[in-house]
Amino acid sequence: MPTPPDQSAADSVERVINHVVEKHADDLIDLRRDLHRHPELSWEERRTTDRVVEILEHIGWRVTPSQRSGAIAEIGEGDRVVALRADLDALPVQDVTPDAWSSQVPGVAHACGHDVHTAALVGAAHALAEAHGRGQLHGRVRLLFQPAEEVMPGGAVHLVNHGALDEVERIFALHAEPAVDVGTIGVRTGPITSAADRIEVRVEGTGGHTSRPHLTGDLTFALAKITSELPAVLSRRMDPRAGVSVVWGVLRAGSAPNVIPDQGIAAGTVRILDSVAWAGVEAVVREAVIDIVRPYGVTAAVDYLQGVPPVVNDATSAQIIEESVDAVLGSHHRAEVPQSLGGEDFGWYLSGVPGAMFRLGTRTPGGPTYDLHQGDLRVDEQAMAIGARVLAAVAVRTLST
Repeated sequence: MPTPPDQSAADSVERVINHVVEKHADDLIDLRRDLHRHPELSWEERRTTDRVVEILEHIGWRVTPSQRSGAIAEIGEGDRVVALRADLDALPVQDVTPDAWSSQVPGVAHACGHDVHTAALVGAAHALAEAHGRGQLHGRVRLLFQPAEEVMPGGAVHLVNHGALDEVERIFALHAEPAVDVGTIGVRTGPITSAADRIEVRVEGTGGHTSRPHLTGDLTFALAKITSELPAVLSRRMDPRAGVSVVWGVLRAGSAPNVIPDQGIAAGTVRILDSVAWAGVEAVVREAVIDIVRPYGVTAAVDYLQGVPPVVNDATSAQIIEESVDAVLGSHHRAEVPQSLGGEDFGWYLSGVPGAMFRLGTRTPGGPTYDLHQGDLRVDEQAMAIGARVLAAVAVRTLST
């Protein structure tokens, strides 16, 4: 079990973390509200980056802005490096919350909690800067303020390709969880998210009148077959333990009830729990789509985008999170959470180094449960300080083991 070599020194650091984060708790709320008012889409997070960089440089972090948007910051000395990551981007979703800090950008909102993630990591930066100033940081901490988590391929690939993981021995992140009460940290060893890919199928055929389907390629019928039969085929062609899920978000063809169109489109996501099965699912999808449409006299072109691998928490990193929660919050503040079918590009970092992601409860106890990627998402703002404490403690504990 990882434990600090000097428990009294570690306890002192954790008291410092709690004190510093408490002192800046209102600042974190103000920062989160400012980011929420001014959300920016993937690769456009320049104002957000500037706000973060200004704070980090003021408190002594060495900051390197990334290309286009995002930034990497470091503090401390030594050969050992631990990384903490937050994502910056918002979604193309209309904010319908009644708060005074609702989005001022039409059609753009922080509907996935990335404003919470960013504010929490800034809070951790305050605490870690104080620990460094006291000589209590036994190595270097690297902060990754990542752009473009919400698009494929995401900003994680961009940062990794530009050296974000160089010398890093472990990496950690959090994710807002509106189905868990604020004050609770969700921890899991092993997969905590799924792989997530995007699929688009374009179907073309000879259109015609609905009174003469035998003289046309009945494209609409073929498209319907794809949407219903592809999930069924995958359930038999893939190991059922892999948990393959195909869900369609777009189905479009035609403009009149008595006309068979000559082209149509179906688009959606393919999600899979198992990383080994993920490697083979694209080939099965392509083959199955061609076989499904063959009897209907149409052609299908599959555009398959491999998105993100599952986030798989290694056992040691998950244990570090558990111990950190116990130290700064208490063991009654953590709970085991199930694997989600959601996708997260944090999985790309874990393809290179071990690490873990934890769930940060954002629901007000007794309040409504919101859903991510919806314009009505609201969070209990105590969550930022709680996440900041855990992130900072995780970094300190990793460098002390």
